[in-house]
Order: sequence, then structure tokens, then C-alpha cells
Amino acid sequence: MTLAQYEQISNYAVASATVILGLAFIAYVAQWGFARNVAPDHALVEAGGSTSKPAGPAEEADRSDVAGGIGLSLTGLAWLVLLAGVIARGLSAQRVPWGNMYEFGCAGILVVLSAYLVLVRVWGIDWVGPIITGFGMVVLGLSALVWVPPGPLVPALHSYWLVIHVLGAMIAGSAFLVGAAASILFLLKSRAERITPVDEQVGFLWRIPPSAVIDKVAYRVHAFAFPIWTFAALIAGPIWAQYAWGKYWGWDPKEVWAFITWVVYACYLHARATAGWKGRNAAIIALIGFGCFLFNFIGVNLFIPGLHSYAK
Repeated sequence: MTLAQYEQISNYAVASATVILGLAFIAYVAQWGFARNVAPDHALVEAGGSTSKPAGPAEEADRSDVAGGIGLSLTGLAWLVLLAGVIARGLSAQRVPWGNMYEFGCAGILVVLSAYLVLVRVWGIDWVGPIITGFGMVVLGLSALVWVPPGPLVPALHSYWLVIHVLGAMIAGSAFLVGAAASILFLLKSRAERITPVDEQVGFLWRIPPSAVIDKVAYRVHAFAFPIWTFAALIAGPIWAQYAWGKYWGWDPKEVWAFITWVVYACYLHARATAGWKGRNAAIIALIGFGCFLFNFIGVNLFIPGLHSYAK
């Protein structure tokens, strides 16, 4: 098979994965919609005085569960198709497939989907499915706007630190996304818990874990991601910079925003550990951190010239 054929396979696979993620997002939204009149199991038991559920809500709950299962299956299919696309991109370029912004977007979403599918099995976090699939669909779609044909790397990227530094950033970023998704749902759920009367607690929001559990999930994934980001951005990155440009730190915009992102997440973890900040304040800091991470990935690459401009 020729390099051009691998390139074509990659392009078709990435486009197909984008569509499949869109369908998964619709399925997850349908899951939420079908459950709009469904109460939590314990509420149904208390209301009816027995273990039987009213026929209407039970049927809606079944439809919601089916839609959720379809969404998860489509997410798995999107992961498989995108994996083929990323591998084909690497074969067509004859190098690791994350040498520019387009490739980083595709490989990054592959890591995000991998993390999500693993955590669904471990912690049952399928309730963040709409956010994960919607984000993945948007990133893959926008990546097409910065698509470049596969080709050789610029001299600065000819290093094994390309694998170490960028892979670490993608793993940390995938965990940051899961943490941001959990933080968003925490804010929604905690507000609902404060203002919603017991007899009005129906809908998918009441079928996901309590806000305290969601907050714990957010903290755990951030605690996992932070040391990886520390290594990727503040250790591997400077070492690579010394190799490529002869200096460990040059206050390049990419370096500055990587450090800002690190500071925000350090504040988040420090506040949780020492000041006992849990809940709304911590969730807001986590979302600010993810906003910094996104700006470092998108805004700096597109709008601020610097030594990392080749990352486009």
C-alpha cells in the first residue's frame, strides 16, 4: 500500500469518526431527554410504597437506558475508527502522528476516548458521555480546518522527546477534560440539590451520582493528571527546548501558558488539600484551568507567534 493510500484511509477514518461521535452525542442527549420524567429508583419506591414502578416512567427509563447503551457503543466504534485513522496517518507520514496541530487534535481525541471508555468500566462515568462526545466531535471537525498533508517534521521536532513530551500532554489533557466535564455536572447537580423540592426531583440529572460523588471523581482525575502535566510541560518540555534551541526556558508564549495552566491546577489541588475547598469554588478553578489548557492548545497556536509556531 502506498503512502498516498494510507493518507486517504486516514482522512476517511477521521471524517467517519467525527460523524460517529456526532451520532453518539445525539444518542446521549436522547438518553437525557427520555429520562425527563423519570425519578430516581429510591424516589419511585418511596412514592409508591412498594418496589413496583409506574408504567410510564419505567418505559421512559428503559428507553433512556437503551439510548445510553447506543451512545456508549457508538463511542467505542468511533474510538476504533479513529485509532485506524491515527495509525494510517502515522504510516503515511512515516513518523509518530502528532507533529502538528491537526495530528495533535486527532491523536488527542483518541486518548480522550480511551480514557473515557476505561473510566466507564472502572467508575461508571458514562454520565459525562454527552460532554466527551460533543467535545470530541467539535475538535475533530475543527481540526479539518488546520489539516495539512503528511510530511517530514521540522528540525526542532526530530527528537524522541516528541513522543515523551506530547504524549504526556495528551494524557494529562484527556484527564483534564474528564475533570472539567465532571466539574460542569457537579455545578448543575449541586445547584439542583439545593433548589429542587423532593417531589420534583425527576429527570436524568437525578439518575447520575450525588454531587459529592461527582466532586470526588473530578478531584481524582485532576490528581492523576497534574503530575503528568508537570512532567510533560515543565520537565520534558524544557529538556527538549535545550536540545532544540539551546536554552531550557525562553518565555515563549507556549511555555508561558503551559506554566499558567500548571499554576491554576496547582491552586486547585492545593486548595482542596489544605483549605478544604470542595464543591463550587474548586469546580470553578478546575474549569478555569481547562480554559487555560485549551487556550494553550488553540489560542497560542493560531494567534500568538513564537518558537512553537510550527505546531500549526
